[in-house]
Amino acid sequence: MDATAATATPFPTPPPTPFSTLIRVASHEQHTAAETSAFMSDLLGGRLGVDAFTRYTEQLWFVYRALEGAMDTLRADPVAGPFIQPELARTPELERDLAHLRGERWREGLEPLPATAAYAARVEECARTWPGGYVAHHYTRYLGDLSGGQIIRDKAEKTWGFSRKGDGVRFYVFEGIPNPAAFKRGYRELLDGVAVDDLEKQRIIDECKRAFDFNGAVFRELGARFPLTA
Repeated sequence: MDATAATATPFPTPPPTPFSTLIRVASHEQHTAAETSAFMSDLLGGRLGVDAFTRYTEQLWFVYRALEGAMDTLRADPVAGPFIQPELARTPELERDLAHLRGERWREGLEPLPATAAYAARVEECARTWPGGYVAHHYTRYLGDLSGGQIIRDKAEKTWGFSRKGDGVRFYVFEGIPNPAAFKRGYRELLDGVAVDDLEKQRIIDECKRAFDFNGAVFRELGARFPLTA
């Protein structure tokens, strides 16, 4: 036997890919499809009126009511519990925005689009029966709000004249998170340490893709109601 071969140091085993990276990479296609929808492109391009923005905000209320209605129940859950952080809660801000956009009686006549109803129902189902699936929807919504959501806020302020970080766009303002970049790093560390096995991680990834598909379906239905390039 060659002496050099016998004493050669084996190549070190590379560290496993962090789960936060796996989930981001695996859902990239669905994420891109949702955020580049015709409706969102028209909205961000300033080609739609404030009524389209209002209708979109209404749909968000139904989704976040489903997402945040389960927070108290899941707070002690070993998988979902670490992600339940009060500074993320958006429902009160959405209700302030809707009062500004629709008036004090904003709840009257408020109905979800069919795609929104299906989305909210799936979130509620995961909250009841599958904490890992709930985490997938939690991740999809809140990290998006802290990132791309800020682009929507900026465009809304410039296009429709909302006060900076004021009524109408408070949903996008996380007053309890002074450093969003640091918060997102901490959130990804929670994902990396989520207490599930590899099979469950793959199920969470698949549900994350499904969450983006739900968002895309909502955008398509909004695009049908506000057709410009849609």
